[in-house]
Amino acid sequence: MCDKVQLPLFSNPHTAEASEILDYYKVSLERGLSDEDVAKNRRWYGAHVLLEQKKVSIFELLCAQFDDLLVRILLVAALASFVLTSFDGGDFDLGAYIEPLVILVILLLNAIVGVWQEANAEKALDALQKLQPVQTSCLRNGQWVTLDTFELVVGDVVRVKSGDKVPSDMRIIKITSTSLAVEQSQLTGESTNVSKTSQALLKSMEKCGIQDKKNMLFSATTVSYGSAICVVVATGMATEIGAIQLAVMEAAKLNTTTPLQEMLNDFGATLSKAISGICVLVWVINIRNFSDSVHGGTLRGCIYYFKIAIALAVAAIPEGLPAVITTCLALGTRKMAKRNAIVRKLPSVETLGCTSVICTDKTGTLTTNKMCPVEMALVIDSRLQTFNFCPDTETILVDGKEFKTPFTRVVDYVAACASLCNDASIINGRQGEPTEIALLNLVDKIGRAKSIESLHAKILEKSQRMATLEFCRDRKIMSVLATCEAIEGVSVFSKGAPECLLERCTKFCSADGRVLTMDQKMKMKISAEIARMATDSLRTLGLAYRPNAQSDVDLYKVKSLDLNMCEGSPAFFGDIEQDLIFLGLCGIIDPPRPNVRDAILSCKSAGIRVIMITGDNKLTADAIARKVGIFPDDWTSTDTDKYYSFTGKEFENLSQQKQRMVLSGEAIVFSRTEPRHKQEIVNVLKGLGETVAMTGDGVNDAPALKAADIGVAMGISGTEVAKEASDMVLADDNFQTIVAAIEEGRSIYCNMKAFIRYMISSNVGEVVSIFLTAALGIPEGLLPVQLLWVNLVTDGPPATALGFNPPDADIMLKPPRVKDERLIDGWTLFRYLVIGSYVGIATVGIFIWYFVFGTSPTDGNTLVPLSILANWSECHDWHDFHANRIFNMTSDPCTYFTLGKIKASTLSLTTLVVLEMLNAYNALSEECSLLQMPPWTNLYLVFATSLSMTIHCIILYVPALAKIFGVVPLDAHDWIAVLVWSAPILVIDEILKLVAKRRRVGIAPGAGTQKPKLH
Repeated sequence: MCDKVQLPLFSNPHTAEASEILDYYKVSLERGLSDEDVAKNRRWYGAHVLLEQKKVSIFELLCAQFDDLLVRILLVAALASFVLTSFDGGDFDLGAYIEPLVILVILLLNAIVGVWQEANAEKALDALQKLQPVQTSCLRNGQWVTLDTFELVVGDVVRVKSGDKVPSDMRIIKITSTSLAVEQSQLTGESTNVSKTSQALLKSMEKCGIQDKKNMLFSATTVSYGSAICVVVATGMATEIGAIQLAVMEAAKLNTTTPLQEMLNDFGATLSKAISGICVLVWVINIRNFSDSVHGGTLRGCIYYFKIAIALAVAAIPEGLPAVITTCLALGTRKMAKRNAIVRKLPSVETLGCTSVICTDKTGTLTTNKMCPVEMALVIDSRLQTFNFCPDTETILVDGKEFKTPFTRVVDYVAACASLCNDASIINGRQGEPTEIALLNLVDKIGRAKSIESLHAKILEKSQRMATLEFCRDRKIMSVLATCEAIEGVSVFSKGAPECLLERCTKFCSADGRVLTMDQKMKMKISAEIARMATDSLRTLGLAYRPNAQSDVDLYKVKSLDLNMCEGSPAFFGDIEQDLIFLGLCGIIDPPRPNVRDAILSCKSAGIRVIMITGDNKLTADAIARKVGIFPDDWTSTDTDKYYSFTGKEFENLSQQKQRMVLSGEAIVFSRTEPRHKQEIVNVLKGLGETVAMTGDGVNDAPALKAADIGVAMGISGTEVAKEASDMVLADDNFQTIVAAIEEGRSIYCNMKAFIRYMISSNVGEVVSIFLTAALGIPEGLLPVQLLWVNLVTDGPPATALGFNPPDADIMLKPPRVKDERLIDGWTLFRYLVIGSYVGIATVGIFIWYFVFGTSPTDGNTLVPLSILANWSECHDWHDFHANRIFNMTSDPCTYFTLGKIKASTLSLTTLVVLEMLNAYNALSEECSLLQMPPWTNLYLVFATSLSMTIHCIILYVPALAKIFGVVPLDAHDWIAVLVWSAPILVIDEILKLVAKRRRVGIAPGAGTQKPKLH
């Protein structure tokens, strides 16, 4: 825990002079802080540590797993069953405890899985802690010392150099090299280096973004090149990285349940109320039977019917549903993994299916994250000729046609300039600044047109670089003095901002290598081409050279001996970069991924809006939005009816009503955004009822990834912080993978509805069975342990197999479902009740049939009328009733309805199982007939139902298992009776499907006879 800050930090240090900051913290550049100052500043301004989130204990996590209404009902049912069995008064029977034991084991296993998932979910903050550098160079008591980073305090003077990770937020006091650049992608998401200065910014820039604070260094960023002396202006949670950590912690607190969890919670609450009401009703209507002689007393009768009510609760709750949902989601993660989407949190699989908005980064997601040369402009026949390069091939186009003519002399000079005036490397892969790597790509493309050999390697082999004039913000040019094969002697080769370079050019090189005077007309042509490339959002570089530069080498050697390198460039750099010869322009861009436009069109067809959020500038963002299809090709910034383009700052300054209006638009692009903007956009969208997927790769994206319904991190370019804060990781950093994952999520939701429909209708059948048994007063047909077995084991494989149903061909042509869609609407409830009622009637019906009519001539059971069966509880008073002794009956006539009912109970259980297997085939489609979508459409389901029937037969015909489950073997006559009672469920559901289809499309009979298309 960091110390409480006692004094305010210096406000807006980026707009203040360095001397003001040094005076405020009473520190000098000669001595730094003394030990006494360090102690005071740590006490006054806080220690340099990040807050640690309070850890949730394993016990708290375990208790949280039982914070579910259905789970609590099952827990109460298990405990009540334990108590009632213990005080039953009979001999100890381990079998009587099987039901509550099984329930408790299931609940415990579910809780353990839940604890394991949650314990591994919150690692984003740990990853943030690891971003802090371990040690740094600091001035204390007049001596430069190496300190552990956490020892830094506000006011410390720190020295950084190329390759260092910045230890804290600091104001640059003095740059001790010609230039300083920092890679700030950890905070901003933009990988381009940011050039730094020690000069104070204007007072009007007090609220500017991180990228614009050119005189500040931020904790966890990296110095690309250069060196500087700085003063610490913020530590711990006051740093930008600390602000991100705080935002992650706040977002984690606000994390809501997923749509699936909300749906299941709503369903659980409804089911719980219904179960409670039915249980009470069953117990109440049997009050008159409490004192029946068969129970041996009123209290025992009360307990007996209370146990029936508990059995009803067990029957009504789909105990296997959590396991089947988990299995289905796990299978979904495997399918998504094959499509390069790695899901970290299981519920996210289904949440993807109702995604209505995708907030996506530009760089690396919509684009390739590789700067590529796409245009080169050269002077040919007194005009500028543009050559177009295909990013993914070596093809070169001129006026839309493939260029096959050998390049002219000027291209040799362009290749030499791009290769030599370049600090990037292609040894062991390309390394260096993205722009310089793009220039090497340009040389490669030129080389392929001339020869299969590597032109860049050939140039370096026959060249010698003698001096480097480093880039700086004032000149915006980098130059080298070098020799090369194409030009005799030493030459100056320069590259840089084209408008700055053009001012230093007095001549230009024509196609054949002739040097001509740069007149005003040619300068205007080049300026116009520079403006056109800028309009197309190309990063444009100018290339130039000057031969016969031996004297400049001599000048450089003499001047550099006495030169004390400091911020900015020496004056003689400008003297060397004069009288240059213009070679050409190179247009560079991070191109869109080849398939991303189709993916965005697919999103639009599916009713999903795509919002681009980037740290890049507005012109580039808008241009890419047009290229990838977010904006129409002919969109302009004046078209604001349905399409909006804002910077993060502009959006922040809008009223809440205007923000909501903008985010309701058809397509939106945000540029120059910061972490707070992304999180604010997500929060407003969620307030509009949208299900938001947010992509990100940097540390700065972590709060927004946490706040979104689905946080999607990049697997290749993403930081560990982003990955740990996300719900899903893209293994290929490709936007199309998100769309594929959404399609898979929609398919999984459809399949989940199928197996939930299957399981709930089966459970309704079990409830109806028990209710009818109690209402008619007949003996208990299904034992609690049998119901538990059916719910957990027999129903499990078919329900899981329904998760393999193939998706409909039009699954991505439908709008996303709304977040608060109910799992059970009125029509669905009606179908559950109709199917469930028949299941209940059939299971009770065959039970009664056995006693009244018999099912097999070999049984030898005594047939009784329904009136006798319905009053069996009065059997102790039937002195003249005699039944054939079967299944271990005694002389007591009541045992005919207790011990002697085992065959009837077996028939009832088997009918229930067969009904549920047939109902699984009904669940293949919500509307399609089995004639249109036959069972072999899903071979997994055929195998699963066969497996379930095999398991059921095992408990029937293996004596030891038969004794545990209270069943006996069935013969052929019995199986015929089971099939006769079970088959009608197919006809009933076919009728319901026909009605459902008519309700949806509102057409006459005969509609919907076309076979559905499947993937």
